[in-house]
This record gives sequence, C-alpha cells and structure tokens, in this order.
Amino acid sequence: MKILFVGDVYAKPGRRAAALLIPRLMEERGVDFCIVNGENSAGGFGITEKIGKKFHAYGADVITTGNHVWDQKDSVGYIQSGDRILRPANYPDDVGGIGAGVFESRDGISVGVVSLQGRTNMLDLDCPFRLGEKLVAELREKTPIIFIDFHAEATSEKISMGWFMDGKVSAVLGTHTHVQTADERVLPQGTAYMTDAGMTGPHDSVIGAQKEAAVGRFVNRMPVRFEPASGDVKLCGALIDVDETTGKAQHIERLRLDLEE
Repeated sequence: MKILFVGDVYAKPGRRAAALLIPRLMEERGVDFCIVNGENSAGGFGITEKIGKKFHAYGADVITTGNHVWDQKDSVGYIQSGDRILRPANYPDDVGGIGAGVFESRDGISVGVVSLQGRTNMLDLDCPFRLGEKLVAELREKTPIIFIDFHAEATSEKISMGWFMDGKVSAVLGTHTHVQTADERVLPQGTAYMTDAGMTGPHDSVIGAQKEAAVGRFVNRMPVRFEPASGDVKLCGALIDVDETTGKAQHIERLRLDLEE
C-alpha cells in the first residue's frame, strides 16, 4: 500500500497547497492512506476543527500534531474528541484526546498511527522512546502497518528514534523544524525513515514566518509578532510503499512540490 505523509501545514498558504495538491497526489500516485501534520495550520499556531474537517475532505485519514497542538484554545474540545486527530501521545492522559490509534484505509486495511513529541530543547514530557515502544506493541496486535510522526527539535533524537523503532514499525518520519532533510531511506530491518518531512507552506520565509520580522528578532533581540509569509508555496512530505502483509517499508520517496506546478 502507499502512505502519503504531508509535513507541517503552515497557515493559509499551507492550507491552500494542501487543498490543491493532496487530492492530486491521491489520484495520480494511487495513495491508499494519508496523514497530515496540521499543528501550524491555523495562522501558524495550532489547528481548528473547521480546518481539520477540510483536511479530511482533501483526503487526510488522520491528522497529527505537535508542540502547538493546544494553541487555539477554542479547539481544545475538538482535539480532546480524538476524531481522527492525534495529540502527542506523551502528554499526560488526563489532558484528553488520543496519541495513537488504528484507522482504516480506503480499502479497509488497518493502519496504526502514533504521534510522539521529542524532549530535547522542548517540553519535558514522558519518554517518547519507552512510551512509543509500549504503544507500538499494542498496535501490532491489530496491524503490522504502523506509522510514527516524531515531532522533535534535535536531529540526533529523531535519528535515535528511527534506529530504536527499526523493524518494529513501517515508518518513522520527523516533523517540527520545517526544514526538509534529504536523508530518506529504508533502514535495515524495514522501517522507512526521514529526519524531517519539511513544511507545507511559504518557503520565501523563515520557517513559515515573514523573514523581515524573524531576521530582526535575531539582530535586535526585541520581541516581535510573527505573521505568516506568502511566497514560494510548496507541499513537502513523503510517499512510502509498505508491504501490507509484513508492514515493512519497500520504498520511501521525498516529496517537494511547488503549488504552481
């Protein structure tokens, strides 16, 4: 089967790319299952229920998130509903919502999806390695096809997660930095890996924000309000071929598509 993963959708430009390019990819590439990271889709900070429903309409089977998951306070109830949206699993259980689940593809194939958040230079949550291992063991009782979105800052932590999960899951893809890496590969035991899937949004920017404000903050050290940029919009992510019987990845393709293509 083919699994499409769309990296961090950023603000309105990213939503526009998702609206136009996800349906096209689904049709042209014969996608069976689609996962979208939507944690920056509402103006660069968080997600709303309205946006989530649009992603599902475009073709997303599951939405993953990250450290901005709770930024839109009026959407807390939506996230807590766990209606095909995952918050990082290593948040405390009593915050509500779910961090992992099994979902059906268009052909009725079960796919396990896990959302985890790293701890290096980020919020000190439960250990993503130990918790991830536990969740994967539970999911493997239901399906051999398991995808992990690891939302983390440090490349070393992400690569460590890839090796830790090699042979246990179908894929480990990193998100959060908004800078796509060129290290996509299938690890020796059959797990597709990529350090960061990249950003779906405006690339004439500083990781999505208008570059003048971002540069000014580094130069002047003064607080500034970031606004989404608008130019050079791309969809970034990956397409993974997975053996339905074993759950092992057979191939991973890095995607970087211009909106205007």
